[in-house]
Amino acid sequence: MPRALWTAASGMSAQQFNVDLLANNIANINTTGFKRQRTDFQDLFYDVRTQPGARAGQQGRNPTGTQVGTGVNVSGTTRIFSAGSIEPTNRPLDMAIEGEGFFQVQLPDGATTAYTRAGDFRMDADGRLVSPDGYYLQPSITIPDGVSENDISIASDGTVTVKIDNVESTVGQITLARFRNNSGLLAIGRNLFEETEASGAAQTGTPDSSGYGIVRGGMLEKANVEAVTELVNLIVAQRAYELNSKSITTADEMLQTANELVR
Repeated sequence: MPRALWTAASGMSAQQFNVDLLANNIANINTTGFKRQRTDFQDLFYDVRTQPGARAGQQGRNPTGTQVGTGVNVSGTTRIFSAGSIEPTNRPLDMAIEGEGFFQVQLPDGATTAYTRAGDFRMDADGRLVSPDGYYLQPSITIPDGVSENDISIASDGTVTVKIDNVESTVGQITLARFRNNSGLLAIGRNLFEETEASGAAQTGTPDSSGYGIVRGGMLEKANVEAVTELVNLIVAQRAYELNSKSITTADEMLQTANELVR
């Protein structure tokens, strides 16, 4: 009977973790470029009373054995990199990636590159394109002095052009990164990811080339979180939590009944 208590407790702990993850998905429903996560579960080790195939005297072998599990554990969290909806903003420096690529930004240490799907870039005081936190877009692109945002255009292949005295000139080229395993990236907050051994090393290339996607200027990619799906998953997690708590209550009542037999 104590096994039922521990098993149900593991179920409650796992579902609480699931609710925490779903809450984060819902909290970021309006976060630019956010990718939702999914909780993955696995069963724990088994108490094997009789091995399947064990000899049953001289008459044959046990066809199923006797096995009872000891609960559940969270095996991992998978980030779903499906595309979010792309919406126009009418702001030239906003960019969305239609495909699997990532923008590259330089972290404050000056040596580490982070990756993001959020393309809400802007100019700093020196005219360089930066993220909302002031991290430089890589490779660095600088807009000439006196050029307003309305005179900037970004082509689908990542070419950045500006208009000066009605003459267009190219000032930079956006490059994108991609990975063998996007789900292996390490989320560090602020819409940023870092590469890991699980993700593989970043491969870089120009937009509109094979596998990198294309850039849509004047647009942003929204989170791929669907409110209805997350609410349904939240209800399922809540019901699973309640069922596990009911298992604990039932096991406790059965133990109480057994204790009363002694009296």
